[in-house]
Amino acid sequence: MKILFIGDIVGSPGRRAVKELLPNLRHAHSLEVVIANGENSAGGNGITPDIATELFGYGVDAITTGDHLWDQKEVMELLQNEKRFLRPLNYPAGTPGQGSTILKIRDLPPVAVMNVQGRTFMQPPLDNPFTLALDEAKWLRQHTPIIFVDFHAEATSEKIAFARMLDGQVSAVVGTHTHVQTADEQIFPGGTAYLTDAGFTGPHESVLGREIQPVLQRFRTAMPQRFEVARNDVKLHGVVVEIDHASGKAVKIQRVSENLIQP
Repeated sequence: MKILFIGDIVGSPGRRAVKELLPNLRHAHSLEVVIANGENSAGGNGITPDIATELFGYGVDAITTGDHLWDQKEVMELLQNEKRFLRPLNYPAGTPGQGSTILKIRDLPPVAVMNVQGRTFMQPPLDNPFTLALDEAKWLRQHTPIIFVDFHAEATSEKIAFARMLDGQVSAVVGTHTHVQTADEQIFPGGTAYLTDAGFTGPHESVLGREIQPVLQRFRTAMPQRFEVARNDVKLHGVVVEIDHASGKAVKIQRVSENLIQP
C-alpha cells in the first residue's frame, strides 16, 4: 500500500497545488491513500468546513491539524460531524473531535490515522503525547496493522524520541509544524518509517508561507504585523510511504517536492 502525506497546506496557493499536482502524483506513485495536514489552509490560519470539503474533493482521504486548530470558529462543525477530520489526540478528555480515525476506502485494507501534538515550545500545552500514543496505537492495531501518525511538533529531539518510542507499533511517524522539509527519511529497525518534517505545501518565496517584509519588520521592531500568505514559488511538499498491508511495516519512504507551474 502506498500512502502520500502532504505537508501543511498554506492558504489558497497550497490548496491550488493540491488540486493541480495530486492527480499526477497519484498516477506516478500508484497512490492508494492521501493524508494532508490542513491546519493552515484557510488563509494561513486554521480550516473551515468549506475548505475541508474542497480538499476532500481533490482526493484527500483524511485531514490532520495542530496548534492552529481553533483559528476559525467554524471548525467546531468539522470536529463534531466529520470523521475524516482529526485534531491532536492529546487534548483533554471531553474536547470535541477525535485524535484518530480508521479509513475504509473502497476495497483497501483499513488504514488508521493518528494526529498528535508535541509539547516542547508549543501552545497550548496539551497532555503528554508519550503517555497517550502507545495506548492509542495498541487500540488501533486491534483493527488494522496500518497506522500513519502525524506528529505536529516543534523540537526535532521530541519528534525523534516520539517516533523511536512507536517503532514497531505504527507504520509511519511524519512530523509537521516547522514548514521546513527535512532530509532524514528512514525506516527504523522495527519497521516504522520516519521523517522529522514533511515541509509545507504553498508559496516558498516567503517566510514559512508568509510575505517576507512583514515578518522582517516584526523581527526588526517587535511590533505586531499582519502576515499575509505569499504567492510565488508554490510547491507541494510531502512524503510517500510504502507499507506491507499484512504486517503494517514500512518498506520504503520517499520525500516529495513538486513545483506548481504558475501562469
